[in-house]
Amino acid sequence: MSNRRRPARNNTYRTRYLHSPAWFARRDRWFAEQGARCEHVRCALCLGMGNSRTLELHHLAYTGVSQTPRGWAAHERHEDLTALHPRCHEYLHQLIDRDRALSGFVSRRTASLQAIARLQAKIGQYIESTEWP
Repeated sequence: MSNRRRPARNNTYRTRYLHSPAWFARRDRWFAEQGARCEHVRCALCLGMGNSRTLELHHLAYTGVSQTPRGWAAHERHEDLTALHPRCHEYLHQLIDRDRALSGFVSRRTASLQAIARLQAKIGQYIESTEWP
């Protein structure tokens, strides 16, 4: 099993599920739940604040996503989704896609969390090396 993203073509998850009413309803519910849990919704990578218009949700696990004869079912647990800015989300997928260990030898949750930690460390190194006025 690979954590690499499959091309959108022939990938019903990316071409259908992420455009389905079930996903948009689940996404809205996640942001409402997260907003009730904490004052601000933050990107899991850069920790910048955002909202449902400026953040995307990344699946740490696909448990709860299924296709039924009546359409898609979106029953992901709250903990199986995490918010990311679009650019941070892309960086996360690029690292997982390029890194052999992350893409092939660990679970999606572990791959995602390890990738986020590595990218946060890179951000920290960049901030430390930048001169502030």
